[in-house]
Amino acid sequence: MVQLTDDCFAFDGGLMPVDQALARVRERLVPVTAVETAPLDATLGRILAADVTADMDVPPHDNSAVDGWAVYAADLAADGETRLPAGGRVAAGERLDRPQRRGETVRIFTGAPMPLGPDGAPGPDTVFMQEDCRLDGATVVFPAGIRRGANRRFAGEDVRTGTTVLRAGRRLGPPDIGLAASIGLRALPVRTGLRVAVFSTGDEVREPGSERGAATIYDSNRYTLKALLRALGCAVTDLGILADDRETIRAALVDAAAGHDVLITSGGVSTGEEDHVRAAVEAEGRLDAWRLAIKPGRPVALGVVRGKAFLGLPGNPVAVVVTFLHVARPVLLALAGAEVRDPPRFPVRAAFDYRKKPGRREYVRVRLEPVPGGLPVARRAGSEGAGVLSSLVAADGLVELADDALGLSEGDTAAYLPFSEVMR
Repeated sequence: MVQLTDDCFAFDGGLMPVDQALARVRERLVPVTAVETAPLDATLGRILAADVTADMDVPPHDNSAVDGWAVYAADLAADGETRLPAGGRVAAGERLDRPQRRGETVRIFTGAPMPLGPDGAPGPDTVFMQEDCRLDGATVVFPAGIRRGANRRFAGEDVRTGTTVLRAGRRLGPPDIGLAASIGLRALPVRTGLRVAVFSTGDEVREPGSERGAATIYDSNRYTLKALLRALGCAVTDLGILADDRETIRAALVDAAAGHDVLITSGGVSTGEEDHVRAAVEAEGRLDAWRLAIKPGRPVALGVVRGKAFLGLPGNPVAVVVTFLHVARPVLLALAGAEVRDPPRFPVRAAFDYRKKPGRREYVRVRLEPVPGGLPVARRAGSEGAGVLSSLVAADGLVELADDALGLSEGDTAAYLPFSEVMR
């Protein structure tokens, strides 16, 4: 098991821009997960642990892209129709039992290998679609005007032998798994899931469905975090709700550090006298208050407990999600061995005014309305408060305002980050 250095999250100074902070993290974090070989059917969403190089061409031979007739382009008349005798038939998975002669055509089906030429000469190079031709007894009549090489797939057109087709760190999707199968692989080296322990603290927090007093609330953050983590392929352990007691929290952290790669919570890491998480973490490791210039959100606590990463997110539900997507998610991906890339933003037209101070990245919850022939329109979703979780349910994504921006005016083009890009 890889241990993190105690200063891997250490930063100097005050509020740090998000991009600068993430760049610093990527330089310091190393994967902490193990490597195993998994069958292709068990690799969806897993992180590839090593480059994959093809040891064959795909397709392995020249073949037909359509059902039709294979011909030599040189046998076709430049103007007018060409009539050629039908001389054979080749289906997918078979080869013509002889070379194709000049001056004849062969019936060929999609995926079937192109016939060879006589005496080692090049074979037919063009395929007519069957609907473009007509049969006249044992003769096929071809129209003029087809391009030489039409409807013919070449060996290695998709993948060449020796090509690296998948890079280590890639989260595997359906096309990746299909590509691995196309070069004959039945299994891939992948990273084991990042083991994450999640807990909440607070004497005011109650488990959903339990009896709730007048001064208590149900714990939504823990369930939000567990869902976000599982979407990343993490193996999640729910430690439940811990009492506001330093020794209880310290013992739980020590226990969790022994069997997990990451410990994560929301709230409880400020300087208030009832916030015991900070003291418990510092008793067993180090806590760095990573003060990011981001809204919604408050300082995000990053640290190390007995060699395992600790992430303390804000307590407000919307701030939890925003800081998870923009701070915790890149950290977790780096620790899991994944390639960490900035998710794409898309241009939208703002249907609202928004003012902000420079020096801080801000995110606005929006829903999109399509506009035929134009940019989608982004409208504010729900209420603005950092504790209004229903606004995230109503939203399709976030409009991002850069650190130096002063705001938006209705009609401005804005950068839009869909939840579909970062909640998977």
